[in-house]
Amino acid sequence: MNEELIGILLFGVALISLFVGYYVGFTFAGVSVLVGVAFLGLDLFSFMPYRIMAIMENTTLMAIPMFIFMGIVLQKTGLAERLLESSAKLFGGISGGVAISTIVVGALLAASTGVVGASVVAMGVISLPVMLKNNYHQPTACGVICASGTLGQIIPPSIILIILGDVMGIAVGDLFKAAVLPGFMLVTAYALYILVLGKFKPDFCPPIVVDEPKSEIIKQALKDILPPLVLIVAVLGSIFSGVATPTESSAIGAVGAVLLSIAYKSFSIKSLQAVSKETVKVTSMIFAVLIGATAFSMVFSYSGSEYLVEEFFLDLPGDKWMFIIIAMVAILILGFFIDFIEIAFLVVPILTPVAIALDIDLIWFAILISMNLQTSFLTPPFGFSLFYLKGVAPSWLKTSTIYKGVMPFILIQIAVLCLVLAFPKYLIIF
Repeated sequence: MNEELIGILLFGVALISLFVGYYVGFTFAGVSVLVGVAFLGLDLFSFMPYRIMAIMENTTLMAIPMFIFMGIVLQKTGLAERLLESSAKLFGGISGGVAISTIVVGALLAASTGVVGASVVAMGVISLPVMLKNNYHQPTACGVICASGTLGQIIPPSIILIILGDVMGIAVGDLFKAAVLPGFMLVTAYALYILVLGKFKPDFCPPIVVDEPKSEIIKQALKDILPPLVLIVAVLGSIFSGVATPTESSAIGAVGAVLLSIAYKSFSIKSLQAVSKETVKVTSMIFAVLIGATAFSMVFSYSGSEYLVEEFFLDLPGDKWMFIIIAMVAILILGFFIDFIEIAFLVVPILTPVAIALDIDLIWFAILISMNLQTSFLTPPFGFSLFYLKGVAPSWLKTSTIYKGVMPFILIQIAVLCLVLAFPKYLIIF
């Protein structure tokens, strides 16, 4: 078989296997071994132990289990519940107030945990009943929760930014800095949408009645918001100031999360064991995918298909802009069907050499990819945020209602993505 066709076969079989539902890590590894041995020979995999060892010795990737641990600890402390209850009372008196409080809490949880599933579930359990009880438009309530929960994809410390930094060979600290402003833009765009909706369709997101004194509400809100803000400053501030690397700051975050759990009187050895087991499960899944993807990229590269892809994109009219547009559209479409981790390990390694050849700023390109991958959490039929919310929503709430609710927020994400695409020099400046 023509060596260039080997890569096409490899990519096609992998995608079909993922669509069918095979586990990601096993799919990457299994397809790579079958195709590699059949057409390139068994000797190719003699390099695999060295690649696995390089992954295990990569200090940047050590930040992943630390940030996952931090997020799960904060989830168990009741931090999300405290934030949502205080914020709902603080903003509840205005049209769309509960929705805006959900967006604010989503941003705070993203900056302190980065775990999308935990954020969506927490807000679905606490915020959704409040909005439904106060006659919120059901699709709008669902859309706000799903969109706010996905902010952990772009707002540091984001797991996907760590993965992209490793895959693309970029300093994770630089990616964290570059992601701050686009993340703030998304939060602002969500809030503006709710305010406009509350102005022109007040029955969609009516205000709620708050009986407590304003001074007490503010006092309680500060008490609940201050601890996660301190943690955010400790983690991100140490990175941005150059005091610590992302790996070192992840350790600071993990310790800080444990201290918060002690302060909230929710710490116990039993809960620490449960958090540790959950962290190992999630981390093992990510690293299994990474090892499988390493085998996949090795076979793809040695088959010569990498150069075929590069030549295809370099020959396109419109130079780098055509490449970027095609890449963004391809990632957006793939996001309808497969997970962001799969796209990061399967597609990004193919696109990165082309971006380098076209002299594209890799930090800017990585931010575009990250924002695009965030959309994959919302796009039907396999958006994970939709599943997370459906799992905790009332049984009578239809899946179609959730799908309908996320549509405006998908458009908002695409609009902000286009802004970052159009004005890179003005937006990635932190």
